[in-house]
Amino acid sequence: MLPAQPAPIATGNIVGWIRVNLLATPKDIVLTILALAVLALAIPPALNWLFLQASWFGSDRSVCATVVQGGIQPDGWKGACWAFVKDRFVQFIFGRFPLDERWRPILVIVMLIALLVPMLVPKVPRKGLNALLLFIVFPIVAFFLLHGNVFGLERVETPLWGGLMVTLILSFIGIGVSFPLGILLALGRRSKMPVIKTLCVTFIEVIRGVPLITVLFMANVMLPLFLPVGWTIDNLLRALVAVALFTSAYMAEVIRGGLQAIPKGQSEGADSLGLGYWQKMRLIVLPQAIKLVIPGIVNTFIGLFKDTSLVSIIGMFDFLNIVRLNFTDTTWITPVTPITGLIFAGFIYWLFCFSMSRYSAFMERHLDTAHKR
Repeated sequence: MLPAQPAPIATGNIVGWIRVNLLATPKDIVLTILALAVLALAIPPALNWLFLQASWFGSDRSVCATVVQGGIQPDGWKGACWAFVKDRFVQFIFGRFPLDERWRPILVIVMLIALLVPMLVPKVPRKGLNALLLFIVFPIVAFFLLHGNVFGLERVETPLWGGLMVTLILSFIGIGVSFPLGILLALGRRSKMPVIKTLCVTFIEVIRGVPLITVLFMANVMLPLFLPVGWTIDNLLRALVAVALFTSAYMAEVIRGGLQAIPKGQSEGADSLGLGYWQKMRLIVLPQAIKLVIPGIVNTFIGLFKDTSLVSIIGMFDFLNIVRLNFTDTTWITPVTPITGLIFAGFIYWLFCFSMSRYSAFMERHLDTAHKR
């Protein structure tokens, strides 16, 4: 008989997890010590600058500037200027939208949340009606609420829109348009009709072959040249079209990858049941394909959300651009104002992107029925 072996290391508690994952080998011990040393050197100064020595209250640069700069800090500034973010927070959200009319974007945000949350929760019924209200009715109502000039509402031109509101508008419309358009382009690229396949392939390869900044320039400069004399297109609409078309090309390739991963037997089985092409795609193939490429779809959406900051090149004040615009305000010019504003902007972008990533992981677990017991 073999001698008895020692009991396995318990991993059900925090001590066991540390022993297995951080202290299992001499190399792991050394790397863990080095990582802890780096964290010990980096985290305390960062927390001190961000929170402990930061300025949280004030109405001008004096709370964030040194005495030499006309401020009240006797020995130099030591922390972030969150008073600047607090003072300009409403402008960061709504841009230059008129103060007396800001109840309109607030109402739009409440409507969006009220329609989006039930859409994202799988157990909530009537998804078809919810999708109709969210993607068809809501954009129309939101446009008239924000733009005005109807029902006695004051007209607010789109150049006055800005901040996080514009970033969310570009992202929502871009996602809502690029997803179905990407599906159609992916199906068209796999089509057996030469004309449709050629058009789809050409569109996808041309759009993917140029950067988004080029598409935005084309939409802003070249598009008006093809319109009749006296006609014009709003800058926001140009940006919406450019972002949606650009993202749809990438979305098409993501969906096509999912379609190619579906076994041929699925299509053959649908054909044997007498289903037509669109019935086969809608009921059999596309649900499986989309489930397989959820990470790629959400990754494209995250890229779209961050790329909306490029619309600043065509004169639109999105969230990042409205934050940067306030750096030149003489009321708040200090050495720490720009880095504080950029940290705040980065946190907001990370918050939205991380939320999309977590929801993607949740949907993957929810839809992963093929391997459950």
